Amino acid sequence: MSQPAQNVDNTAPATTSWSDRKLAYHRAIERLSPDWDKWIRRNSFFHDNDVRYLKFLIPNNARVLELGCATGWLMDRLNPSKGVGVDFSAEMIKRAKEKHPKHTFLCGDIEDPDFIASLADHGPFDYIFLSDTVGFLDDIMETLLEVNGLCLPETRLVISHYSHLWEPVLRVAEAFGLRKKVNGDYSWLSQRDIEMFLRLSGYETVKKEYRQLLPKRLLGLGTLLNRFIAPLPIFRAFCLRTFTVARSLEVDRAGKPSVTVVIPTRNEQGNIEPALRRLPDFGAKTEIIFVEGNSQDDTWNEIQRQKKANPTRDIVTLKQPGKGKADAVWTAFDAAKGDILMILDGDLTVPPEDLVKFYDAIASGTGEFVNGTRLVYPVEKDAMRFLNYYANHTFARIFSYLLNQRFSDTLCGTKVLSRENYKKLKAGRAYFGDFDPFGDFDLLFGSAKLNLKIVEVPVRYRARAYGETQISRFRHGVLLLRMVVFAFRKLKMI
Repeated sequence: MSQPAQNVDNTAPATTSWSDRKLAYHRAIERLSPDWDKWIRRNSFFHDNDVRYLKFLIPNNARVLELGCATGWLMDRLNPSKGVGVDFSAEMIKRAKEKHPKHTFLCGDIEDPDFIASLADHGPFDYIFLSDTVGFLDDIMETLLEVNGLCLPETRLVISHYSHLWEPVLRVAEAFGLRKKVNGDYSWLSQRDIEMFLRLSGYETVKKEYRQLLPKRLLGLGTLLNRFIAPLPIFRAFCLRTFTVARSLEVDRAGKPSVTVVIPTRNEQGNIEPALRRLPDFGAKTEIIFVEGNSQDDTWNEIQRQKKANPTRDIVTLKQPGKGKADAVWTAFDAAKGDILMILDGDLTVPPEDLVKFYDAIASGTGEFVNGTRLVYPVEKDAMRFLNYYANHTFARIFSYLLNQRFSDTLCGTKVLSRENYKKLKAGRAYFGDFDPFGDFDLLFGSAKLNLKIVEVPVRYRARAYGETQISRFRHGVLLLRMVVFAFRKLKMI
């Protein structure tokens, strides 16, 4: 359904090659444009809930492209640093420009490859967003393929749409005048349909979520159901709204990024020399940062001795200013110079040699946050206590549900992400607050909120060769239960 490239003023695109269904949809949109914002206000409870979750997915001050922007009301509420909205209705674009002059609005057909290609001149974009647009497209796959050309490695494609299960209800609402009626043959897509189109078009699904069991306030019942019941397993399958976040697999990625390996140490004197001896070099350059945390043995002096004994290696030594592993890791991350940041616990229960697998996973673009998992291979005898082993399995399942990405282990200390993504995570840390003394969940929650692709790398978990574990299974177990409640509130009850 290719056409000549569209202009960028309020002139309607050429319609000579459009299908009958698309022409009918276009006529309906033009007819409804004067009252579009009235319909938004009339169903404000539904739209406010929609916007609340979109603002969770798309942070303030992002560079956003909205395909199918209507009057630009949603673009404006997302508060982008650069907002570009596109619609094929000249009337919609006219009103968008009048109401929201600080954003850029273009009239054009997003099923026209030449027009999509021209949008690169207005980029780059952090987020490309389609709200209830894909169901009106004649060729969803071809359109998504063209949009792929606008993506950078960090760009996220966000698609929101109505659940196919709600088609009869929404048809009745249209018949009774409770919902605007848009002529045209809408494609009622399931979540699996959306993911299929994304795979065929060169994307990988990063996250999916279901929202709103009741799109009306009804004396507070809608709020109660949507916040507390809709996020629960089984119930969420019946929600009205589905959100899918994806990333392009077609973009070029850096070849050999440099690395900083952070090794937090407390009472690990006997592990310093083995860590350096066994730690491989990565990429363009490898920086090693030891962070010492008020040890009672001779760890700090041993770190200094090993630094002098290894003059060819780029070794940085720091004393953490506060307490807890999280404080040590953030101190080192803030000082790090590598493109990729790795954590290697000073107990060496995760073999340093395995970091090569983590490097390959993130450098190739397979993952953007790489989490170690100790629970795929059999655990070495005496490496993990019986109760810890089964508690870790249980919490992994719970957090897989909470974060919408699969985890088999959440407490493995080896975690890897890029320095740029760490900066974004740090900038948004206020959303979760200072709640995690380990840093594991701070990184997991932050990466999930950033819509990073999280992958796991299995490791063979070893018993300590030196020192004693610093984990209290009961005290820290209670803390994990508190984190489950905290995560449900911050990630699901939005």
